[in-house]
Amino acid sequence: MNAELGQASDIVGILASVIFVAAMLIWVERRLLAIWQDRLGPNRVGPLGLMQVAADMIKMFFKEDWIPPFADKGVFVLAPTIVFITMLLGFAVIPFTPGIGIIDFNFGLLYFLALSSLSVYSVVLAGYASNNKYSLLGGLRAAAQTVSYEVFMGISIMGVVMQSGTFNLREIVEAQRGCWFVVPQFFGFIIFLIAVIAESRRAPLDLPEAEQELVAGFHTEYSGMKFGMFFVGEYVAIILSSAIIATLFFGGWLGPWLPPLVWFCLKTGIGVVFFILIRGALPRPRYDQLMAFGWKILLPAGLLNLVATGAVVLASSG
Repeated sequence: MNAELGQASDIVGILASVIFVAAMLIWVERRLLAIWQDRLGPNRVGPLGLMQVAADMIKMFFKEDWIPPFADKGVFVLAPTIVFITMLLGFAVIPFTPGIGIIDFNFGLLYFLALSSLSVYSVVLAGYASNNKYSLLGGLRAAAQTVSYEVFMGISIMGVVMQSGTFNLREIVEAQRGCWFVVPQFFGFIIFLIAVIAESRRAPLDLPEAEQELVAGFHTEYSGMKFGMFFVGEYVAIILSSAIIATLFFGGWLGPWLPPLVWFCLKTGIGVVFFILIRGALPRPRYDQLMAFGWKILLPAGLLNLVATGAVVLASSG
């Protein structure tokens, strides 16, 4: 009974924390980009502009929830919920500390990859159901981009699996007590980082919603709460991506002096800040350049890293 209550409290605490942090990232992103670009950012609504988040949420709640008459209504309503739910479900296998987590099973890494694959259905269905040519083009771009970069993402983390000998995320963290995997798997880390940015469709790789070409891409016809679910789902994806990077390559909760949860949150927070600042630092490439870079550079590099890791593991095992 006590174990069940403890697990329930972990679930509620983790989900509440993730949703709260995702909402606050709206303000964090605006302030960080403002500092990065030498401007003020939100500073009028409340102290330091903190109440801007509340103002935005009130606007989303009370804005007209309009569904275009030409849209496929059932699919149109369903699409925003998919990305939000799949990203939240991803936190089920994240080991925050040795004692904090929702579930712990031997295929947690495969579970994460499966959910990241399912999230693309959200934007594909949104593009299809909107019955708008810009939305459809955005959905098609998202499908091709996500499916392609899933391949590179999977290959890039196989080196981590080979060195740790497991798909269990908690055991992968424990395997990094001697050395974080970012050192021996540096090239795998770079490939995984690029693939995660492409998977989350964050700038500068936000080609499915490139406003210069596609108005707003797959969410052109969305407003109100449905647009809000896409919006918050994107920030949840940033937190999940940063958490999985910290787990796979930076030792998760491992670190001296500070409590394990502080180390995990610190590493994840640095990842979130990186995701935000890269938006204001790099230009958006053309779509053909993005796809060519993946198949011509990331795929060979990932396979080479996999072969080299296999040779090292085989040699070290005698």
